Amino acid sequence: MKKSLFKAIIMICCILSLCACGKTGGETTSGTASEGAKEIKIAYQYGLAYAPLVVCQEKKMIEEAYRKATGKEVTVTWTQMSSGADINTGIAAGELSVGFMGVAPAISGVSKSVGYKIFTNLSGQEHGMMSNDGSINSLADLAGSEAQIALVNIGSIQHIILGKALSDNGYDAHLLDANIVAMKHPDGMAALESGSVACHLTSSPYIFREHENAELHEIPEINAAWPVRNSFIVGVASTELHDQDPELYAALCSAISEAIDYLNSNKEEVASMTCEYDGNSAEDELKYLEKGVYTPDTKGVYELSGFMYENGFIENAFSAYSDLVFENVKGD
Repeated sequence: MKKSLFKAIIMICCILSLCACGKTGGETTSGTASEGAKEIKIAYQYGLAYAPLVVCQEKKMIEEAYRKATGKEVTVTWTQMSSGADINTGIAAGELSVGFMGVAPAISGVSKSVGYKIFTNLSGQEHGMMSNDGSINSLADLAGSEAQIALVNIGSIQHIILGKALSDNGYDAHLLDANIVAMKHPDGMAALESGSVACHLTSSPYIFREHENAELHEIPEINAAWPVRNSFIVGVASTELHDQDPELYAALCSAISEAIDYLNSNKEEVASMTCEYDGNSAEDELKYLEKGVYTPDTKGVYELSGFMYENGFIENAFSAYSDLVFENVKGD
């Protein structure tokens, strides 16, 4: 009897261990998951600019749009990733169907034939560069200096905005590349406030927090180079999803548009829904949401692609807006 009991305990432990191994960190699955069920895998990043996706996920809008159109179920798996480069890798490998990222990395991905196009805009957000150094008040003061500038990474939308601001003011777009120190937004803000770097180029909500610090001041040319009404975060969908599953693609587009409309009509509710993700109070979250622009229509994407090609950020030029986006996308 003791041997039989011991074997039974071992078998139960093995089963529990196998169940635990089936869970993946960073992923949230919604919908009806059953063997053979249709699934769509979506990756996005962190921050206020992605607020419509929280609405879409919480209210299961993709599942509902697909069910309404087809009478069938779909499982939606949401994964948060730290960079557009990671999302590009996932789509190229066939592990993701959809990703949300900065418009500049998206343009780079289309240029490199990763296997997707832009299927929607998501948001425009304020960008700015703050400094703790009283001798730095413009890009002219940075030209030729060794002052360190914290931003997310080389090739990010923040890097491209810095290059565009330089170009707009008569400098080489890569003049300050050697000054860049790659840091995530919160780390860059902490480094700026501690004096570890001289400047930090960032977006909402960090730029708003830095505005509230009386010891910091803004370099004005950055905001002018890429205003809040221009596209910041866009959604990309794999060519495979677009071409081979038009019903699911249409449901995806419809759901994202619905989520954006919902946010614009219910900002106070959405602020209470998203504040915990962003580490803000509901009051501050609402204030920051109201400063952003949330729309499915792009603005400035084709113009930015031209700038990126002319200044060596991408190798291939686009002959038309339709080279970058699917046929349903409005804008530019």
